[in-house]
Amino acid sequence: RVLPVSTIDMLQTGHTLSSVRLEFFQVGDMSNDCGMTRSSPRERIIESARDLFRKHGLRGVGVDAIAEAAGTNKMTLYRHFGSKDELIAACLSRAGEEAQEDWSDLSAQFPGDARKQLHAWIQMATACALDDPRGCDIANAAVELTEADHPARKVIEQFKTDYRNRLAELCSQAGAGEADLLADALCLLMEGARVSWQSVGPNGPASHFVRISEAVVEAFTRQSRDEHLVQPPA
Repeated sequence: RVLPVSTIDMLQTGHTLSSVRLEFFQVGDMSNDCGMTRSSPRERIIESARDLFRKHGLRGVGVDAIAEAAGTNKMTLYRHFGSKDELIAACLSRAGEEAQEDWSDLSAQFPGDARKQLHAWIQMATACALDDPRGCDIANAAVELTEADHPARKVIEQFKTDYRNRLAELCSQAGAGEADLLADALCLLMEGARVSWQSVGPNGPASHFVRISEAVVEAFTRQSRDEHLVQPPA
C-alpha cells in the first residue's frame, strides 16, 4: 500500500516506521483497497461488537475478538471505550437510538392519526418481537447483566422507561381512558411474545400477539367511549 504524503512527512520528521504503521491502520477515514472510505474505528468497533454480542452473548465475546473483527487493536478499542462494560453500554445506546426512530416513522406514516399509529405500532412490535429469533439486544442484555452497578443497566432502564412513556402518550392520544395501564399491558404482551418465540417458536402463544393486542386496545378505547356516553350533561 502506498503511504500518503502526510505519512511520508511523518517519516521525514523523525517518526519511526512502527509508529507510522500504527497511525496508518488506526485512521478511520482512509480508503480501503477497493477505493471506498472506511468508517471510523469507533463505528467499526461498535458495529462489530453488536454483531458478535448478538451471535455469542455479552459474556461469550472478548475484546480481542471484537478488535480483530473491527480491523483494529485493543489499544484503539480501549482508547474509545475505557472498558468492555462501557463498550456494551455504547452498543445498547446505539440500539436504543435506532429503536427511537420507529416513532418518527409512525408519525410520518399516519400524521395526526393516533389511532392508526397505535395499530401500526402493534405491527411494528410484532416484527420487533418475532422477526429475529435472537431477540432484542436491550432485552437480552437486561437478562445477562445482573450487576446493579453495570454502566449498561442505566441505559437499559432509561430506554425501557422512555419507550413505555412514549407508548402511553400515544395510547392517550388514541383515546384510551387508562393510557398508562394500556401501555403497560402492551409492553408486557410484547416482552412475553418475544420470550415465547425464543422458547417454543412462531407457532406458540406468540403467534396470537397481534390478535390479543388489537383486542386489548379495542377494550380500552371502547371503555373510554362508553364512559363519555354515560356522562350526565353539564
